Parts: sequence; C-alpha cells; structure tokens
Amino acid sequence: MFNWERNPAVAPPCCDLPREPLRERAWVEVDLTALAHNVRQIRGLLSPQTDLMAVVKADAYGHGAVTVAQTILQHGVTWLGVATIPEGIALREAGIRAPILILGATHTPEQIQAIAGWELQPTLCTPKQALVFSETLGALGQTLGVHVKLDTGMSRLGTPWQAATEFVQLVHRLPGLEITSIYSHLATADNPDPTMMRQQQARFQRAIAQLRATGITPPRLHLANSAATLTDPALHYDLVRVGLGIYGLCPAPHLQSVVDLQPALQVKARVTQVKTIQPGTGVSYGHQFFAEETARIAVVGIGYADGVPRNLSGRMTALIRGERVPQIGAVTMDQLMLDISQIPEVQEGEVVTLLGRDGGYQITADDWAALLGTISWEILCGFKHRLPRVAMNLPQESPQQVIA
Repeated sequence: MFNWERNPAVAPPCCDLPREPLRERAWVEVDLTALAHNVRQIRGLLSPQTDLMAVVKADAYGHGAVTVAQTILQHGVTWLGVATIPEGIALREAGIRAPILILGATHTPEQIQAIAGWELQPTLCTPKQALVFSETLGALGQTLGVHVKLDTGMSRLGTPWQAATEFVQLVHRLPGLEITSIYSHLATADNPDPTMMRQQQARFQRAIAQLRATGITPPRLHLANSAATLTDPALHYDLVRVGLGIYGLCPAPHLQSVVDLQPALQVKARVTQVKTIQPGTGVSYGHQFFAEETARIAVVGIGYADGVPRNLSGRMTALIRGERVPQIGAVTMDQLMLDISQIPEVQEGEVVTLLGRDGGYQITADDWAALLGTISWEILCGFKHRLPRVAMNLPQESPQQVIA
C-alpha cells in the first residue's frame, strides 16, 4: 500500500552513478536542451498573461518526471499536471515547489489528507466529491485550492456543463474549498475539422457566462491541450495544458508547421552478438523470417519487455553507423535481430538507435505509431523502467545523469 505520509528526509533520485553501467545494454536518452527549446517555442505562442502547464504524468510520458520538471520550470513552465497523488508526491519529494494539479479524480479522506499535506491541488468533478473534500478539510482545519472540471463533450471526468452554475455555487459556499480554476477538456482538438472543438468551446463559454451572471468570477479558466494550444489563441484563456508538445512531438500532422518542436527522447541499445547465417536459416521464435541468402545479423539487447512492441516484428528498422537496417524475425522479450549484411563490419558493443537520429536518418515515435495503428503517446509511455533514463545536454556541461 502506498505510503501517503510526508517524509522530508526522502532525497531526490540519485544522479551521480557511473556512466557506463547505465549504457551497457539498453537505455533511454533525454535531451534536456530539446525540452527547453520546446517550452520556449510553445511559450512564444502565448500571451504574457497565459500560464503554461506541462503535463508530466506517466513519468513525463516516459522521459523521467523529476528531471523533466526541474528543467522545464527554468524555461517558462509555471504549472505541472499529474494524474495521480503518488506522481505529485514524487515531485514534492524532489523539492519541486511549483503548483501541481492532479488531473484525476480523488475521493477518500486518506487521499484528501495526502493532497493537503503535500500541497497538491485536486480536480473536483461531482457534488458528492466536493462534500467529502469539505468535510475532511474541516476536520483537518485546512483550506484547499481546488479546480472544478466541467464535461463539455469528452464524456469523461467532470460535471455536465449544463449543471455548471449549480455545481460551482455549491463548491463556492462549502467551507474549506477555494476555487482556483474552472476547466474542461477537448475531445477532438487534433482533428482538422474544428466543429466539435468549437462546440465544446461554446459550451464552456456559455457555462462561464451563466456563472458570472450569478456574481461568481472564476480566477482562472483553461481548456486547451497541446493541439488546441497550437490551433488558436482564443482557446488559451488563462492557462494551457501541454503534454506531447513539451516532449517534441506534434499532436496532429496539420499542426506541424506551427512551431519547431524537437523530439527529446531517443532509445538506444548495444549489439550483443554478430553472426553469419546461411540461406534457408530461420530467425527467432516461430521462424517468421528465413534468410534468402547468406546474411550477417546483429543480436541487440532490447525487446518487448523494454517497450519495443512485438507487433513491430519484421516491420521496423533501426539505425547503426548512420545506416538504416531492417529488423528481422520476431521481437523477443529481451532481444531483437537486425540484418546488417550491408554493413558487415559492425561489431559487438556498437550502439543501435531504435528511436532517434543517427547520420541523416531519424526514427520517431510517430513512425512506430503509424506502423502499429496507434498514437505516439502510447509509444512514449511504453518504455519500461528497466531502461535507465540518461539526461543529455545538461546545462553548464554537467556529466550525464540518471533520470529514473
């Protein structure tokens, strides 16, 4: 069971481990200069009055939440967004003091005590939830800033926008609760057809207008995710919530020309064995691949247990020595095979780039997502924690660091 208790003695993750053990098999590199660049690019789209929240849930989309947060807060990010209480606590334990919004729903007195104790900010979605918060905070003798969420068409968390006035009035008068913001979430902002997005915006505007007519003026409004932030300044309000864009990927092809984003994550692994196989030789489980002629293959120390989807078997390529080479046979739990016949001088220990740039080639999470019929968010979040995260391009030329 998770320990909710505050423990100021807990230190942030160690960042002074020796370099080579981190990169002996497979690892994730995170370019902190790229993160800072992306924040500045997005910040340039916003008015000085609009705050930038970076969504760092899911360990900052697999990039390492603590080091990512520490970096981007120095370059224009003012808020952080997480999905869960433990994610918020991990940031506080690392000494991060920026406001942290919990985007998920929380309900129990134990959760509320943790939120208050760690100075996090919850999302309120229902009257029942608001009543539990008020009662628990009353017993604690505390007041807490809360964010009221309206459902304007996502059909996920939030009170229906038609009931916004009644809900916000309830929260406004309940002891222990101070409204910090009112927000909603867009379902189709990445679609070139803006019809549904504009309908949600109109619903949000109508709900806020009705609320203001009762004399309640929300201190902060926010609606935009990454796609909406890139689409229209009218969607920015007082704050935008950007996730994917922070990490250097565009949420939709039609928005790629809006800002210059640089992917911050690379996935690399080492060649563990090189061998020659004869024509007719099968490769990997199930012999999905047979060599048609004599071939030179490299076994690489990374597999689906590290986050390389097995459904990429025989469909993906990798980069080595600045060349693109095909992956052959089934991706296994801990290893995969490459056909390196075109560069037979490759030796054990050489670095293979699965995602990232090498020479004139680049492979991105978008490329894998297109092959798999999924989204780049899922690819980024899929890399397991047995892959060390190694920070690159640190300020002041600091040595490489473990992120997580």
